[in-house]
Amino acid sequence: MAGYALIGLFLALVAFGAYVRLAPSDPTIWHIDPASALPTAEDRVLSRLGEPPRIVTTLNSAAAAVEVQGAAPAALARLDEIALATPRTTRLAGSPEEGHITWVTRSALWGFPDYTTAQALTHDVATSEVTIFARSRFGKGDMGVNGARLRDWLSRL
Repeated sequence: MAGYALIGLFLALVAFGAYVRLAPSDPTIWHIDPASALPTAEDRVLSRLGEPPRIVTTLNSAAAAVEVQGAAPAALARLDEIALATPRTTRLAGSPEEGHITWVTRSALWGFPDYTTAQALTHDVATSEVTIFARSRFGKGDMGVNGARLRDWLSRL
């Protein structure tokens, strides 16, 4: 009897793993305006050049608005290179030329997808504002991985 229970548990784990890895990622759901993740004026504080980024976190997400050097397409092109160099990360939608990109980063073991969306607006010839929002699809907590990813990406931007 215990053998059947173990087999049932194993099959449930395999089914769960398959669902997590194979569930489609719909761009109409995940490729959103990242500024919507910064709901209050206090959260929308722009981190200026040379300042450490102010990252607003929840149980399963992280967001920031930072000032960077260069025009918006160039800033997003740099961020796109950084993101795509991250293990298990692919672009879901958008491009630097559109000024809006969403990436999917999957966890190593189970392949849980996290979605990171960035949007850039040129302020003047020398600087742009990049708003970035990272969130988990499954679960109630991300164990800080979305905030850590934003810190890493923004430190290299």
